[in-house]
Amino acid sequence: MKQGKDNKPHIGIYGRRNAGKSSLINCLSGQNISIVSDLKGTTTDPVKRSYEILGYAPVIFIDTAGIDDEGDTGQLRVQKSLDTINIIDMAIIVISNNEFGAQERELIDKLNALKTPFFIIHNKSDITPLDNSLKTSIENEFKVPVIDFTTQNRDKVSLVFDTIKQIAPENTWTFGSLLGDIVEKNDIVLLITPIDSEAPQGRMILPQVQVLRDCLDNHCMAFVIQDTEVEEFFRRGIKPRLAITDSQVFHKVKDMIPKDVPLTSFSIVLARSKGDFANYLKGTPHISELKDGDKILMLESCSHHVSCEDIGRVKIPNGLRKFTGKELDFTFVAGFDGIPEPITDFAMVIQCGGCMVTRKQLMNRLKPAVDAGIPISNYGMTLAYLSGIFDKAVEVFRK
Repeated sequence: MKQGKDNKPHIGIYGRRNAGKSSLINCLSGQNISIVSDLKGTTTDPVKRSYEILGYAPVIFIDTAGIDDEGDTGQLRVQKSLDTINIIDMAIIVISNNEFGAQERELIDKLNALKTPFFIIHNKSDITPLDNSLKTSIENEFKVPVIDFTTQNRDKVSLVFDTIKQIAPENTWTFGSLLGDIVEKNDIVLLITPIDSEAPQGRMILPQVQVLRDCLDNHCMAFVIQDTEVEEFFRRGIKPRLAITDSQVFHKVKDMIPKDVPLTSFSIVLARSKGDFANYLKGTPHISELKDGDKILMLESCSHHVSCEDIGRVKIPNGLRKFTGKELDFTFVAGFDGIPEPITDFAMVIQCGGCMVTRKQLMNRLKPAVDAGIPISNYGMTLAYLSGIFDKAVEVFRK
């Protein structure tokens, strides 16, 4: 399954084989979007299902294989199911026949380790109702709701949706302004968007679109120009409240922007909104401490065609080698593929802007490095540092 490419709340559905996970998704959505069978193990790989919960948000349900699967192949399926914990915003654990034991507890331990909220649905209550003592025991121990449910009718669907809204992390349903604490109504914001071989044909990249929309939401006057028009813009006597550029032309535009005009990048704006901004600030200066032979892990949130101007695979590695004068070894991981070496083998981790993933997915992706004390940065901050304007590029956010 291609994971982490949809910037919507992800809800993982977990449980034993034949607990009714796929039936639950069908019942909640009112559609037959998951294959259902009385045979154990019908769902073999995690599968994404889109659905919009009214009053909350469009979500992605992830239908997973049973956590009690058996045999060598079954264990691979279980591991694939557990791997999805890294990309979800919340979880629903489905049990039936009052079965709750070691497998559910192991799953809960993994969710708690990532501070991922969850609740429990006891399914097939039309066959075996939920035992009140089990319900009380689970609620007391884990402090989570337990809902007795049957997919034979939709009487409690609204209760399930209300519970999702109740436990959902706030940042999955409130989308705070990117610039609202920096700009005011009628401020002029300059958006510098170069067009090169990496620019999508006839479109703008997502971070540029998101920042432009945020300018409009804040009733700012946005000027969108290419880097080749920066000098002409300022010759016209216009002074913006803020200039935001594509990170890869920092080196080109930094001397064109008046010193009293704050300058940052789309990637840095996004990093403050959804990345581990505090650790980016702390980790980026480690670039100056890199040594010969150090391994750098480059994390990309999406897969894409690599060009000679690719920012993550070409420009940043070349820039780091030139800046440090060191022989550095780079490992590139796209999407949410596994990291091929222990995280402790790396001297530094550099993450892309993460425009295609959720904040939870991005934070979970970086957590092993943060926990291990490995410095982290992101594309925008790294390029700002290499261009000698790191402090200027983050100053507006520190204030």
